[in-house]
Amino acid sequence: MLRKISGKTQAFLALGIAVLLWSSSFIVLKFAFQRFDPMVVIFGRMLIASLCFLLVFKKLKNINYQAGDWKLLIFMGVCEPGFYFVFEAMALTYTDASQAGMICALLPLMAAVVARFTLGEKLTRRMTISFGLAIIGAVILSAAAESTETASNPILGNFLEFMAMICAVGYMISLKKLTPRYNPWFLTMVQAFIGAIFYFPLIFLPSTTLPTSFDLFGISTIFYLGIMVTILAYGLYNYGMSKIPVGQASSFINLIPVITLILGMLFLNERLNWIQYAASALVIVGVFVSQGGKKTDENAS
Repeated sequence: MLRKISGKTQAFLALGIAVLLWSSSFIVLKFAFQRFDPMVVIFGRMLIASLCFLLVFKKLKNINYQAGDWKLLIFMGVCEPGFYFVFEAMALTYTDASQAGMICALLPLMAAVVARFTLGEKLTRRMTISFGLAIIGAVILSAAAESTETASNPILGNFLEFMAMICAVGYMISLKKLTPRYNPWFLTMVQAFIGAIFYFPLIFLPSTTLPTSFDLFGISTIFYLGIMVTILAYGLYNYGMSKIPVGQASSFINLIPVITLILGMLFLNERLNWIQYAASALVIVGVFVSQGGKKTDENAS
């Protein structure tokens, strides 16, 4: 019993640190995009993460490959970091980091719905109602958004962030199917390698502006994203996901909008209007409603 409690506590701690790092990535990305083209930033972080993993590749164990797993591994990597970062990079060029973080609040409920049909995890009536509340809040949040210097088209930006969440769900479900046979850090390495390959040709697109000067601060943000977020945050989250159900692990994403909102105010001087604060509260209420009333919901389902 002690071992089980200890293992679960370690999973919660890993997930908590992961979402803290992910929340900081919204802020760091805004700074990075001011220095470099988004495709350059994302390819750079994937390249740095891949190079770091090459140094420890031989130390990664607990790999039990089964025929056909390559399809699921590629799908996982293409979902995230692949298309996920494409949508998120585009989103953050149009909307504030705080609003993007609020859209992330929908992810746990979206993951729970998909896990119900793909992994057989229970979806309660309370979960369904809370999903609807969070969706309404997210729609109001976007509709009430006003254009600012840091958010030129928040409605489009928030929609692109929502598309990123769809990709994140694909990543979570495929990851959960793979964790029984693979080391979480090995899966993180696969994500980094696929991400580097995915983004390499994108830096040569006519729409991508390549760097013409050395920017120490900009480069430091890329290193932060590559090491602290792509390796550490994803590695810790993959570890936590391997220990507890998808619905329970994804609930930690609930912390991202709150942390991002605070960081956005502190570092980017971002502010929401009162309607957006009310909509944000509705999103949070909808998400947290899904966490209670376990016995009642089991009977209802």
